[in-house]
Amino acid sequence: MSDDVRLAVLEQMTAAFNRHDLDTIMSLFTDDCVFESPRGANPWGTRFVGRAEVREGLAARFRGIPDVRYGDDRHFVAGKRGASEWTLTGTTTEGERLEVRGCDLWTFDGDRVARKDSYWKIVAS
Repeated sequence: MSDDVRLAVLEQMTAAFNRHDLDTIMSLFTDDCVFESPRGANPWGTRFVGRAEVREGLAARFRGIPDVRYGDDRHFVAGKRGASEWTLTGTTTEGERLEVRGCDLWTFDGDRVARKDSYWKIVAS
C-alpha cells in the first residue's frame, strides 16, 4: 500500500469529519479499530474499541460540538503510520466556543485506519 493512498484516506477522513458523515468515516476504519479521544479519566483519554464503540465515540463529539470543524489541516504518512495536524473550531452544547490546535496519530492496516489517537492543546483562560 502506498503512502499516497493512505494520504488520500486521511484527506477523505477530514472531509467526512467536516460533513459529520459517520458512515463515510466508519468506512475508512477496520473492523477492529481503536479510537483514543483526548479527554478522559486515563492518561490515554477515553479508549473506544471496535466499530460500534468508535462510531459512538465519534458521534458523541458531533453531539457535544454540533458545529465542529477541522481546518488548517496537514497530513503526513510514512508507511503504516500517519499524522494529521488541524485546528478544531466549534461551539459546545453548553455555549463554550472552542478553537484548539490538535493532531491525530494514525495506524493503518492496508488502506484503512486501525487506530486514531487524538491530542488537543489545552487552552487556559
